[in-house]
Amino acid sequence: QVQLVESGGGLVQPGGSLRLSCAASGSIFSINVMGWYRQAPGKQRVLVAAITSGGVRNYADSVRGRFTISRDGAKNTVYLQMNSLKPEDTAVYYCNAAIRRTVVSDPADYWGQGTQVTVSA
Repeated sequence: QVQLVESGGGLVQPGGSLRLSCAASGSIFSINVMGWYRQAPGKQRVLVAAITSGGVRNYADSVRGRFTISRDGAKNTVYLQMNSLKPEDTAVYYCNAAIRRTVVSDPADYWGQGTQVTVSA
């Protein structure tokens, strides 16, 4: 069994910062891509940022230059540092990871439970 546990969401004023964390645990052989998605009310879930095991990063245009994704391979943890937050960043943020559970298994997608980020004065 694999679990992704997120933390770090909350309420912040415009221009403020938050740091999200997501730790993967359980039966894990390797993790390829780890990423963050978000879903605002009434909208589809969209990619915010992702990082490969080799450190290649990808960002949505709306957050590039304000958000930074990083990971600690030894801890199976991915982080999202969010600076210069705007009201339009308000959403539930979900952690995602492509995880191989054994040396012979294909990668499968796993999701965290989501953490609320609210940017409001």
